[in-house]
Order: sequence, then C-alpha cells, then structure tokens
Amino acid sequence: MNILMGDLMPKIAGFNKLTLLDYPGKLACVLFTKGCNFGCRYCQNSSLVLDVEVPLIDHNEIFAYLEKRKNILQGVVISGGEPTIQKGLLDFIIKIKEIGYKVKLDTNGSNPKLLQELIELKLVDYVAMDIKNVFEKYNQTANAKVNIDNVKKSIDILKKGKVDYEFRTTIIKEYHTLEDIRKLIDFTQGSKYYLQNFEDRDTVIKSGLTSFTVEDLNLLYSYKESYDHFEIRGYTEKGGRKNV
Repeated sequence: MNILMGDLMPKIAGFNKLTLLDYPGKLACVLFTKGCNFGCRYCQNSSLVLDVEVPLIDHNEIFAYLEKRKNILQGVVISGGEPTIQKGLLDFIIKIKEIGYKVKLDTNGSNPKLLQELIELKLVDYVAMDIKNVFEKYNQTANAKVNIDNVKKSIDILKKGKVDYEFRTTIIKEYHTLEDIRKLIDFTQGSKYYLQNFEDRDTVIKSGLTSFTVEDLNLLYSYKESYDHFEIRGYTEKGGRKNV
C-alpha cells in the first residue's frame, strides 16, 4: 500500500506502537495528530499543540506497520492535538478500517459535523470526548474562545448511543472546584464518565499547576452514593493509587 503524505492527509507527529491502556479492552497503537484549536495549559502533549517544529511521520510507515501487525493489534487510537481539525481525516480512517482495525477517536468535541459523519459511516468504534469544565468556565479552561454550541452538539450526538463512548475531564485545582466537578458528574448521568487527576510533567504547556489531594478524591468518591456512572482513573475507592 503506497500512501503519499500531502496537504490533504492528517499530520501525524507521534506514534505509540503498542498500548494496553488507551483503547478499553483492545491491544492497540496510538497515532498523535499535530495541532489543536484549544490551548489548554495543562495539556500533556505540548509539542503537538504549540507552534513548534516537530518531525511528521510518513503515512507509508504507519500503514506498513498496521498491515504487518493486523493479526496482533486490534485497534488504532487517533489522538492529538485535536484530530478533527485535520484535513483528510475521514479518508485516512477509511484506509485504517480497510485493513480491519477498530478505531477509537479522542476529541474535544469542537467539530460535531465531522463527528456525526464518522459515526454515521461507522468509521469510529469508540469515542472519548473531553469535557473541559462547566460551560461557564470553558474558555478559561481551554485557553481559547470555544464554540460552546458545538461542544454541546457533540455531547448530544454521543448521548444518542450510536457508538460506544466515554466522557472525561482532567481536573486541576486552578480551574475546577469540587462543586464544578459535582455538577459535571450530575450532567453526565447515563454515560461513562472518567475523572483524571492532573499530573505535572515536563511535557505540559504550563508547569506548576496543582493536582487534587487524596482527601479531595475521597470526597469525590463519596458522590458514588448518588451517582454510579463515574470513576476516577488511577485511584481506588479508598484513595490509594493504582498501579496503572
């Protein structure tokens, strides 16, 4: 298979060839697209979001690997950055599906039109959508002027249940209060919802942001008495850290 890189194909700037964590229940690889329409300061993939030069991966290399591993790997995760801003994403996924892979899409929900099309064409099998915060704090949290109507449309599309999906929120003390998080847990009832406690790393856009404490997480777990649809990734119900 010969795939020529060009302006009408997604810019792939990262390739994790094996993961057990990023696609629930699947042995998968992860493709990271370059560029994002949000500027979240807590983003762990700063090189993909900031306007810096990074080498792009040749599509021929990607598809050669997928062909070679098609009897071993089960899925391909397309993450970023924000994949739905990429030109040619739909055709790119078609080629992945033709090899026989399940596809998981990670998205910020800013492109409901493309999301709807991918679902209707059965080109995605799982969608993980970030809900950044309560809507009144969205611009501050995303560090961008966000079209909230588009985000809401994407949420509504996923809630129709035409594709397996989850919502998730990275929680940071500078952006989220415990009351904000409670509202988000309430808002996502009926859906799988994951809270991800922020971890400060060298790869984030802005260092020095603050994680929630174990005591805070224990309080959040107490909400399970009223809500049973959410989890906090990486923590047990007693607040101890899992080996993940």
